Amino acid sequence: MAADTAHTIPHELERPKVSEREPLHPGYLCVGEAVPAASTLDIKNFDFVDPEIWRQGAYWDRLERLRNEDPLHWTEDSFVGGYWSVTRYKDIIAIDTDHKRFSSSWEHGGITLGEPLEDFELPMFIAMDEPRHAEQRKTVQPAVTPFALTEFEPLIRKRTQDLLDSIPVGEPFDWVDTVSIELTTMMLATLFDFPFEDRRKLTHWSDIVTNMTNPDICPGGEEQWKQEMLECLTVFMGIYQERGQVPQKNDLISLLAHGETTKDLSPMELLGNVILLIVGGNDTTRNSMTGSVHFLNKFPEQYEILKADHSLIPSFISETIRYQTPLAFMRRTALEDVEMHGKTIKKGDPIAMWYVSGNRDERVIERPNDFWIERPNVRRHLSFGFGIHRCVGNRLAELQLQILWEEIMARFSHIEVLEEPSLTSGAFVKGYTWMPVICHPK
Repeated sequence: MAADTAHTIPHELERPKVSEREPLHPGYLCVGEAVPAASTLDIKNFDFVDPEIWRQGAYWDRLERLRNEDPLHWTEDSFVGGYWSVTRYKDIIAIDTDHKRFSSSWEHGGITLGEPLEDFELPMFIAMDEPRHAEQRKTVQPAVTPFALTEFEPLIRKRTQDLLDSIPVGEPFDWVDTVSIELTTMMLATLFDFPFEDRRKLTHWSDIVTNMTNPDICPGGEEQWKQEMLECLTVFMGIYQERGQVPQKNDLISLLAHGETTKDLSPMELLGNVILLIVGGNDTTRNSMTGSVHFLNKFPEQYEILKADHSLIPSFISETIRYQTPLAFMRRTALEDVEMHGKTIKKGDPIAMWYVSGNRDERVIERPNDFWIERPNVRRHLSFGFGIHRCVGNRLAELQLQILWEEIMARFSHIEVLEEPSLTSGAFVKGYTWMPVICHPK
């Protein structure tokens, strides 16, 4: 993207280098190796788990080919084993709402591709089937009810104001770390009633849990990953036990400690639910906060429309969440043989529902590749999932983003992105690791 003016990025803000690493699987790309165009490849060999495809943001043409040519696609040889890819909007909804034939339970593989580490399965309510899913989900819902959001709103606004007032106006800084991570981590600490001075641990654990094979985040691999997860468990088990001994409050851990179906969670169940709530409360919001700035720079005419009419901020937020799609997919596992598109999904087969593809399906979404903040039916997206597993904190995420942009509009004429951002390299959480910006005052 073209910068408004010529700016030199200070050395300490330069793009982080990516560690050299061996490909995870034969045929996968090396770091920095150019991703070939989808049109040059044999479609039967498409495998979306190659980290370099995501780090380079080079998956769109592959997803489009699958939607048009092979909407139910089997990948045989992959780092995570064989799996089906479902890429059309209506097919994703059909699977996401068919709980009798498709399971999200950790007992059948859970919500991510690949098999869990032995003796380290993480039960969590999003990775449960009915009735256990509803019982545990209902326990934490009071933390994000409309009344709770009304109570949170002044706190979120004050923190957002203070942070935006503290950033260096007219000077380069990293938006990801300074704004996106900081705001979401403060909110997470509040939701958990976690020691505020240790809030960055929450971000660290969120990054670790989804990046066991990424040497930039978890250089010690499986051994470090287990140690980090056990540290997280130790910390939260202590909090969980303490909260169970005092009257219930409205933070997530207190709700779990007093809930009828969650007051006696096993250590792995507690860890699973904590990780779910950390990732859900962290990655969706922080990556959409970064994406919102990025997309307005890519589509400057939309930025001008938003500046002219601040009442479009809620619509702009929904369009950002569609366009970003912070979680690229969710897995289901077939509980019986299922026919679809003339093929048989066999009992036990894993299926990746590619929300990132469904949100660009031209069969349902008008002008899907345009960032269009006045889009009709703008909330008609798959980024929060669909049906009973729809993200429990979706309204809180939207509230945080709306407040951020209300306060941005009150202070800055423009947030200028200086270089293309660095992207995450995993196929599950789709986001940003670095984005240098300059905030221009009004």
